[in-house]
Amino acid sequence: MFLVFNKLCFSKVTMSHVQNVRLLYKLVLKLHRGLPEELSVLGTKYARDEFRRHKTCPPEVAIIFMREWTNYAITLAKQLGAKDYNDKKQFGAELSGELLDNLRDEQLMQLYELMKASQAPRDNNT
Repeated sequence: MFLVFNKLCFSKVTMSHVQNVRLLYKLVLKLHRGLPEELSVLGTKYARDEFRRHKTCPPEVAIIFMREWTNYAITLAKQLGAKDYNDKKQFGAELSGELLDNLRDEQLMQLYELMKASQAPRDNNT
């Protein structure tokens, strides 16, 4: 069985878990290149940290991790390809109250830190 996404081929039969993770990671980084610079830098740093943090996670966590990052990549690819999103310069999706209620304290703190970083004033010298 093969899944085709943005001219990349994901094979569930012949690729190992490590290869699938690496391919998804590279895809996310590639998609970030299409974002405005400040979002690209922030998103790439966050993705690197998350993929590194989950390198040795248990299999049941890895399944959820891969599903969520795949959904993120699909959503971002659609938004980057849609003219109306690019005109508005808005990316991402609203988080539901139910999803927020199910986050652990550590995840809520990460989300808060990400929100603060995204709203920080830009330094035009860098």
